[in-house]
Amino acid sequence: MFGIKKFLFGEGPNENLPADVKAAVVAWQGLELAGLESSHHLTRYVIVDIATTGANAETDQVTAIAATVMHQGVASPAQSIYIDLSAATDDIAVDRQLAAFLQFIGKSPLVSYHVVFVSAFLEQLLKKRLGINFQPRWVDLTWLLPAMFSEVHHKPMPLDDWLLAFGLDLGDGRRSPCENNLLLARLLQMLVVRAHAKGVYTVDELIEESKASSHLRRTH
Repeated sequence: MFGIKKFLFGEGPNENLPADVKAAVVAWQGLELAGLESSHHLTRYVIVDIATTGANAETDQVTAIAATVMHQGVASPAQSIYIDLSAATDDIAVDRQLAAFLQFIGKSPLVSYHVVFVSAFLEQLLKKRLGINFQPRWVDLTWLLPAMFSEVHHKPMPLDDWLLAFGLDLGDGRRSPCENNLLLARLLQMLVVRAHAKGVYTVDELIEESKASSHLRRTH
């Protein structure tokens, strides 16, 4: 078990972290993985979006992170956390905000659009700042939406195209991660209803469907 946890979450936290941050990271690492056998209705999904200075996780920076809980089909700003890393006054402030992010998400399955992009930035940031190997279970709407709603479009397409297809308000101009999360929550609400109708009853099955759809569409 120790070897598995070490592989999944790294040897962190970094030794130079403040005591409170280190304790928070250790506590997060000690959390049990949220059950994968739960129905969608009972699962605590956490929708995650980020803002960055560019598209390269190796050279660009995360400037903001938003996380929103969807549980029992409900998501709202009251069940959200927003971290503005660009406003942090020093490295300790950044580390404390990242520790708060970990405490908020726990070991719940995470949901995003274009997970490859979002996860690459978060993995790089959390490894550098906190010393952990961040490998949560992801649900990628990029691949699940065409798998579940092939009558709308059978291949991945830009997020705004899906929002338009479902009649969701895009707003004016560029959206913040918080605004994106609420829109992603609407898509997730519709998706889990469709998934249940297709016999995909649990979060584990949804994650596997996400992986299978990604592999199939990347190789054909």
